[in-house]
Formats: sequence, C-alpha cells, structure tokens
Amino acid sequence: MNSSVLILVALASFLVAYMTYAKSLARKWGVDNDRLTPAHKKQDGVDYVPAKKPILLGHHFASIAGAAPIIGPVTASTFGWLPVFAWIILGSIFIGAVHDMGSIFSSVRHGGRSIAQVIDANIGRSGKQLFSIFAWLTLVLVIAAFMNVTAGAFVSTPEAATASVLFIILAVGFGLVRKRSNLSLPALSVIGVGLLLFCIYIGVNFPISLGANTWMWIFVAYIFIASVTPVWVLLQPRDYLNSFLLYGILIGSFIGILIGRPSMEISSYTSFQTELGFMFPILFVTVACGAISGFHSLVSSGTTAKQLNKEKDTKMIGFGSMLIEGFLAVIALIAAAIITGGQASELLAEGGPVLLFAHGVGGFLSNFGIPTEIGIIFGSLTVAAFAMTTLDTATRLARFIFQEYFVPEEDEVSGQKTGLLGNMYFATFVTVLFSAALGLSGAWDAIWPIFGSANQLLAALALLSLAVWLAGRGIKNTHVIIPMIFMFAVTLTALVFVARDNFLDANYILGIMAVILFILAIVLAKMAMGLLSPGTEKAEDKT
Repeated sequence: MNSSVLILVALASFLVAYMTYAKSLARKWGVDNDRLTPAHKKQDGVDYVPAKKPILLGHHFASIAGAAPIIGPVTASTFGWLPVFAWIILGSIFIGAVHDMGSIFSSVRHGGRSIAQVIDANIGRSGKQLFSIFAWLTLVLVIAAFMNVTAGAFVSTPEAATASVLFIILAVGFGLVRKRSNLSLPALSVIGVGLLLFCIYIGVNFPISLGANTWMWIFVAYIFIASVTPVWVLLQPRDYLNSFLLYGILIGSFIGILIGRPSMEISSYTSFQTELGFMFPILFVTVACGAISGFHSLVSSGTTAKQLNKEKDTKMIGFGSMLIEGFLAVIALIAAAIITGGQASELLAEGGPVLLFAHGVGGFLSNFGIPTEIGIIFGSLTVAAFAMTTLDTATRLARFIFQEYFVPEEDEVSGQKTGLLGNMYFATFVTVLFSAALGLSGAWDAIWPIFGSANQLLAALALLSLAVWLAGRGIKNTHVIIPMIFMFAVTLTALVFVARDNFLDANYILGIMAVILFILAIVLAKMAMGLLSPGTEKAEDKT
C-alpha cells in the first residue's frame, strides 16, 4: 500500500469533518460569539487571560500532543496498519474531537470551571468529589511519569536539554515583549520562530549533560514556579512557539510522504489477538491520544477554557486541535509502517517508539533535500521538548482540581483569600510533593500499566458530563451518548482484563486499583442515568 494514499485520505477526511461536522456541532450546541467568555468576565492576569486564537491553539495543541500520539499508534501497529488507521480517523472525528470541543464549551458555559465542577453542577456533589480525587491522582501519576521520561530523554539527548532550557528563556522574553510592545503577532512570530531555530542550533552544538536525578530535582523546582506563574508570561508564549516545531514536522512529513511515496512494509492486518492482547479493547486504549484521551478534557476545561477569547474559537481549538493530533498520529503510524521489520526491531529496542518515529521523520524530510540525520535530530528534539509542556500543564491542572475540591466557588481559586487548602501555592506544593515522591522513588513505574485504562475512563466520564449537561439544556445528545457508551465499553472491558491479569500474576495492588476504577465508573454512570434524556426546558448556564 502506498502511504501517500493514506495521508491524503486522512487529510481529506479531517478537512471535510472540520468544515461540516464541527460547524454542525457549534450550531446544535448554541455557540454564541456575542457572549462574554470567562477569560473576560473573570480576568485576573494569572489563570483567566484572554488569548488570541493562534496563541491558544498553540497552547492547547502543544499540551495535548507531544509523545502520546506518537507512541500509541506505533505500539498498536502490531495489529496491522489498517485497524489503527481506521480508528485514528473515525475516533478522532466522531469521538475525540466531540469530546475535546465539548469539554471546552461546557467549561466555558460553567464559568471556566473544570469537568469536575461541571459534574457537580449537573450530576451532583458526590459525583464531583469522586471524579476530582480520581483526576487529581491521575495527574500526579502523569507528572511523576513525565519527570522520569523527560529526565531520561534529556540524558539520552542532551541537545534537547539545552534547547528546552533556551525555549523557556525565549518564551518569557516573547511574552514580555508581546505584553509591553506594539509589535504585531505575525512580526513577533517570525522573530520568535527564528530564535526558536537558533535555540535548536545552540542545543545541537552545546548539549547540557546532567544525571537523571539532577534533572528530576530541576523539574521539581521548575513545575512549581511554572504552574503559578501568570499564563501570559510562560505558558502561552512557550506553547505557541513550541507548536511551530510540531507544525514543521507535520508539514515536512506530509510533503516528504507525497514526494517519496514509501510503501507500507507491515501487514494491513495481523490478527485479533497479539502480544498486546485482544484488539478490543487494547487497540483503543493503546492508540489513546491519537484518537481520544481523557487527559484532553482536563486541559480543555483546566487551562484552555480560562483563556478562550470568543465562543466560536472552540471549533478551531477543540475540534481542530484533535484533528491535527489525529494527523500527527497517522504520520507516526506511517513512520512505523514503512521501516522494515529488522530495522524497526532494532530502533524499538534502542529508543522505543519515539526513536522509530524520529527515523521515519528523517526519511520523510530527506525526500526534499534535508539530510536524514538532521531530520532525525529534529524529530527527537521536538518530542523531548514537548514533554516539558506536559509537565507544567499537568501540574497547573492538578492545582486547579485540588483548589476546586476545597473551594466551592471556582471564582475564588486564583485569589489568595481562600484559606490554606484553597491557596494556589499550597495546592501546588501538595501536588508537586506527591508527584516528586512518586517520581523520585520509582513507585510510579509499578502503577503506570493501569494509566491507559484510567485515561480512557476520564474520557468516558467527560462525555457523560457533556451528555447530561446537553440534556439539561434540552439539546439532543445522541451524538455524545453513542461515543460515551463505546468508551465505557472499551474502558470497562480493559479494566476487567487488567484486574484478571494482575490477580493471576499476584500483583494485587494493580488488580485492586482496576476493580476500584471499575466500580467508580459504574457508580458515576448510575448517578447520571436518569439525567441523560433531554428535558423540556433549557437549563441555565452557570457562567
């Protein structure tokens, strides 16, 4: 199979979906561009800060992308490229994009509150408390894991370490200049991207070599500072500039695939059962961010909704970002599928799916004159740099959820008169403390195998909250209920397998955790069961 056909089918599918289905959802949900968003109504200069669409698109895309949509499709390709490709296309359009756009929009209509607060308003306080505890613990696990993963990446690719440190300095400078000068965003962007490439050049020539533990302690300090710093200082400019790296990989790989037209070397389909397990549910859990991810709902309702300038921006930022990520997942799948079995096995053994992807990107870029080695370095640097984005974004999200759990009115979260438990510095300290303990001790590694199922359970619960909210407003929600049912089926089946396998292996902690998550899903679904049918009157939006 010629890979250029796949990339063109993916692009055409995503473009048609964006121009038709996204527009239909905005109309059905009642997106109102004249309505003030929480970013304006609650503007505080820290978390609630209106952002221009390109800036917020960069933040959102950078936060939800990174390594996950690369690792998932590459790993799942053991089932063959066809089922993975089909799931990326269909899942991204009809489930992932609906989930992401809906999470942003429902949060905006609830005053920029998180999904936990949306559950509180529409399902009940008990549901909110259960979801908040689950989401916070999941984020702590993500932070601990990514501290280790990023430290490992910086040790193995010290060039990425230098570049990432310089990216942070550049981002702060970009944010300050944008805030205090009259330079237009396009002009600043040209300068910023030029300096971004210069940072990569410096990184390649002057790598910083430190030990993994040293980097871990640096990350502990960094994520604390970054997660309480006003978003316009670091988060917005850093993610906006970093997003150009991924855009570069997307465009360069697309052109390279069209020019080179490499053939898919792996089978279109292998079998329903592989070393990973059964195709259902394992493929849908493994691809994760390439089609749908519960982590996206936390980003959407955590940082993105608080920066949304206009309601109509939910279409590009929510629906559009998911389709862009799906496109990245297709490129990752092609990168894995065009490399012959022997070489692929060597690359996976040496550096995992990310190295395999980087070599694929190097091959794509070489088709129009860029040396393969430069392309490989660029791919590796980009993925490693984006791990930093996940780190501090996840910390900020965990801080929000911790504060919201103890502060009834989310309006007060950014303020200081909230008591100790609602104070943003205390909430960040607790989050970083638990994450550091889990990460530095290595205990995260024992829990990580359950993350895939937990992540997709977050997605199912976010869809549940969206379906209930739409029903309360008298809006037909079949387009949300069907994806929700499918994701519950995937998650619950996966948790059954996880529980069974771990109990058989005498790994009782993971087995018990799987059972607890299964019960959590059932309890929350039962709470919402009577609220899923559209009511006769439109519920009042809590802005």
